[in-house]
Amino acid sequence: MTQLENRIAQGKGDEKADKVLRGGQIFDLMTGALLSGDVAICGDRIVGVFDDYDGKEIIDVSGLILVPGFIDTHLHIESSLITPFEFDRCVTPRGITTAICDPHEIANVIGAEGIRYFQKASEHTLLDIKVQLSSCVPSTHMETAGAALSAADLAPLRGHASGLGLAEFMNYPGVIFRDPDCMDKLALFEEGHIDGHCPLLSGKDLNAYISAGIRTEHEATSPEEALEKLRKGMRVLIREGSVSKDLHALQPLLDERTSPYMCLCTDDRNPLDIGEHGHLDYMIRELIRLGTPPLAAYRAASLSAAEAFGLKDRGMIAPGKRADIVAIDALESCNAQLVLAGGIVVSETSFAARGDVAPVGRNSVKAPVLQASDFRTRANKVETDVIGIREGQILTDHLHEDIAIKDGDKHPDVSRDLVRISVVERHGQNGNIATGFVKGFGLQAGAIASTVCHDHHNIACVGVDYADMAVAANRLSEIEGGFIVARDGEILAELALPVAGLMSLLSFEEVREKLIDLRSAARTLGVTLEEPFLQLAFLALPVIPALKITDRGMVDVHKFEIIS
Repeated sequence: MTQLENRIAQGKGDEKADKVLRGGQIFDLMTGALLSGDVAICGDRIVGVFDDYDGKEIIDVSGLILVPGFIDTHLHIESSLITPFEFDRCVTPRGITTAICDPHEIANVIGAEGIRYFQKASEHTLLDIKVQLSSCVPSTHMETAGAALSAADLAPLRGHASGLGLAEFMNYPGVIFRDPDCMDKLALFEEGHIDGHCPLLSGKDLNAYISAGIRTEHEATSPEEALEKLRKGMRVLIREGSVSKDLHALQPLLDERTSPYMCLCTDDRNPLDIGEHGHLDYMIRELIRLGTPPLAAYRAASLSAAEAFGLKDRGMIAPGKRADIVAIDALESCNAQLVLAGGIVVSETSFAARGDVAPVGRNSVKAPVLQASDFRTRANKVETDVIGIREGQILTDHLHEDIAIKDGDKHPDVSRDLVRISVVERHGQNGNIATGFVKGFGLQAGAIASTVCHDHHNIACVGVDYADMAVAANRLSEIEGGFIVARDGEILAELALPVAGLMSLLSFEEVREKLIDLRSAARTLGVTLEEPFLQLAFLALPVIPALKITDRGMVDVHKFEIIS
């Protein structure tokens, strides 16, 4: 029989199903009912539900509730700090069976080669990685990235089995003001899905942005912002990452009426956070704890996500759908006891059977050798633009502080929590070094530095002591990128990220342990932020208001211009 005939025969019961899940209750995402009956699977497809089936393999799920596999609707796997294969091991056992990925982090370092790496990896992972093509590399003209991708560069990357349209269109001013490069990219994907990114955009500007064919968006941070986007036809993705935490703000909007139009995403979540709290499973638990009906939470995590992105083959436990199934202990706790991804039981054995793809982007850190004097700031006026951190958000405040000029420099002032921030170009393009001030780290000594520096991924460094900043930044060149904590000329903790300066070659368990060491070391310097490295990374992203810094200088995002 053909594959199609086999599915029909197994669904009708004329042939034994390849697998049968028996004894559990199926959570019906149409009505919210818990229904009894077997789930029959043929290959990677569900072929029968709510009836009795014979199977070649019977899997006992007695006492468990079966829900559809969870879909993360927007993330950058690179920001998990591990390769796609380790990310697969990290999150798929928690019930995440589809990840809609924008590989623009690695694309900003090595261009199309980075996107092709993710496309090839998606052919081997148990997790179904959908690779959107990165729309904004670089994100703006106000930064130096390692690569640039035009519409002509993206065109040959279309057609891969993992493809799912154009990734988040961050250059929203370019859309609104009809920048030619933006228009070319939008036109290229006019018939496909285009993902959005438009923080705080409203009114006619939002109308114009949506009119470009942009359908989904994850940057809403308040109920008012999310509601306007919903009312104008966008699907709103509730985000809860390691830094960007919007779940509590948007939870009141998610109910059984709005759940068909709202989805869940993590954007950026590292193995330490996943280990301590969870991934989408955490979001589901937390939503229900806050009062969201379970039907709304599980819809947003699966069916609504599938429909928002045109994934017609998944999102329900129903005949013909992909066999992405999570067996959980209870709706409220959402603890996965068994996961099937495309009909394959997720286990260390199935992970070991995967193919592999060699990592790319080695030796990508080409920064100049730095001296303490490189971190002095050019000073000619006392009034100073200062980045104000909002912990738990990637939005910042544009502060103004008076900082005295001494010996032609403005020095960090720990008594006021005003410390030096610097971005150093590391792609071997121009050697730019920009300096400024940031408030909110709590830093009292030393320095921390990182090559995870959105989205251009230059070296970002925050410090009180310029010599320690130089030590930290230079060490990043030696280890091919990563995270560093330094004090008194010594390295206190580090994590090497040799894959494009973004991802480790270690297991996610080993990365988690090193992140614990880094967090502890940062706290000895006085750092008060829960996620100092990811918070630092977003201070360089010039498409998120209000004040940011790139290798070209301080950026007023509202004005969309470099101001110093």
